[in-house]
Amino acid sequence: MAGILYIVGTPIGNLGDMSPRAVETLSVVDFIAAEDTRVTLKLLNHFDIKKPMISYFEHNRREKGEVIVGKILAGETCALVTDAGMPAVSDPGEDLVRLCHESGIQVQSVPGPTAFATAVALSGMSVGRFTFEGFLSMNKVSRREHLESIKDEKRTMVFYEAPHKLSATLKDLYETLGNRELAIVREITKIHEEVIRTDLESAAVKYAEDKLKGEIVLIISGKPETEDEEVTLEDAISLAKVYIAEGMGISMAAKTAAKQTGLKKGDIYKALQEEE
Repeated sequence: MAGILYIVGTPIGNLGDMSPRAVETLSVVDFIAAEDTRVTLKLLNHFDIKKPMISYFEHNRREKGEVIVGKILAGETCALVTDAGMPAVSDPGEDLVRLCHESGIQVQSVPGPTAFATAVALSGMSVGRFTFEGFLSMNKVSRREHLESIKDEKRTMVFYEAPHKLSATLKDLYETLGNRELAIVREITKIHEEVIRTDLESAAVKYAEDKLKGEIVLIISGKPETEDEEVTLEDAISLAKVYIAEGMGISMAAKTAAKQTGLKKGDIYKALQEEE
């Protein structure tokens, strides 16, 4: 008979947030699948828990996912944990949960702290409706596509970001979205927990030089409910030039800009050729 996969939420900073049920679950399962076994070992030692662990993270998830599923199908029980917070949220654990469902394995939750939900509650912003966007990709094409897809989003948007990438992310968000209300929530549940209420323009300037520490959640207001401004040919040409600078051919750049602005590809292409 197959075992069970338990998705176990762990503290995002304060070990006092570890639930009694989470401690009990980690104590009774046969093994633990951990994002970073060194981080999880500190947690287990704190609660005097001794269990075998399997490393499961982004770069080994395919290989180790099959190993973990095989052990569960053989009757063992497994707890999936991430370094902090709830597994499978902006986390490779999503793949393991899917594999278990596809293999007919029972998946149960042991809920715990979640950074984005806690940050939303702390922010004081309008969050009756919001969209969780996770991390922006560092790949230029994927990053641009992600940013372009959200520039007209009217719901509040929530992002995760690491401190060493904050400056570039704020710059890209401001350039794509324009100035928006912003809450920077960092070090959640830790001694230096902080909510910084500002806007994208101010933050892009300030944190180009000043560095923030700790894991960061960005909460950005959606696009205001105003009439859309008319897009001019000059706007479309400028957009196409951005794509050309990134290595795209003139024809493809004109086609992409036309799709995004609603203007004719031929007009954009002709104008680009005339400027050469």
